[in-house]
Amino acid sequence: MYSFFLRIMEKIMTNKNKMILIMGCTASGKGKLAFEIAKRTGGSIISIDSMKVYRRMNIGTAKPDTQRLKEVKHYLIDVVEPSESFSMGRYIELADQAIDQLRDTTEGPIIAAGGTAMYIRGLLEGIFQGESSNPEIRDKLEAQAKEQGLNALFERLKIIDPVSASRIHINDKKRIIRALEVFEVTGKPLSTQQTQFRSGNYRYPWQLIGLQREKTDGNHRMNMRVKKMISDGLIEEVRSLLDEPDGLSKQAAQAVGYAEIIKYFDGQWTLDEAIEKIKINTRRFGKNQRTWYRSFNDVNWFDVAQDQTAEGLADEVMCNFFNP
Repeated sequence: MYSFFLRIMEKIMTNKNKMILIMGCTASGKGKLAFEIAKRTGGSIISIDSMKVYRRMNIGTAKPDTQRLKEVKHYLIDVVEPSESFSMGRYIELADQAIDQLRDTTEGPIIAAGGTAMYIRGLLEGIFQGESSNPEIRDKLEAQAKEQGLNALFERLKIIDPVSASRIHINDKKRIIRALEVFEVTGKPLSTQQTQFRSGNYRYPWQLIGLQREKTDGNHRMNMRVKKMISDGLIEEVRSLLDEPDGLSKQAAQAVGYAEIIKYFDGQWTLDEAIEKIKINTRRFGKNQRTWYRSFNDVNWFDVAQDQTAEGLADEVMCNFFNP
């Protein structure tokens, strides 16, 4: 046992600023793994989550608790107000600043962990040039989707950008509207502006780690997470956010967990119906994550057993990815 931990310590001392990126579906255990490795190595964690950036959206986003935030330095958590919008471009800008700072001031590894696939892609390969947004055009497209039906917008996308249409599900309203918005703003298909995406040419020397669980176990963990969020006070958290003078931005209000409780407050669903919808939408989100992750190259996948602890998984990861 002593020799095992001695080997671990030797690995730690020879891995200055190693860059590890951990991805996995919701409730897969990536956050706990990142914390365990960072705690052992003196590393820092960069969150890759489009909703953990919002202040006071704590329970529904499963942020690390106060004690963990004290023990390990985290970046890209609590950086904007819930009333503000937030983009992938802004995320990459802040992440790059954090990486530069860590490289200059610390010797521990830089550990990125999260499940927002587009942010992972952007962190790895950067954002494509010419990315543009226009709230007025986006609102117009939202209105057209409501009036004409999402299928009409998807048929339009198939004409102007068949490559993007082939990658986007017919019911994925957000991505359909985004692709049409880019075309209207720039006059060019989104797909032609993303040539560096999926290139495998990473901007930093990341080593990619993926966590995967057996589907039944993964779904059970997602359901248990929703149950815990409700018992921890998700309903009260959403009510408090809605009562703030500036309320929630459209983006924040669409987050899984928050959107369903808002509909409960609006009288569209009973509380039981809202909770069940959160479970369904969380599992659906996990399915979409799995689909996205298949597009990443060079991921070292770890099969996580139902009874495996974060500590045991950290032992396994460190033996494989921290040089002797």
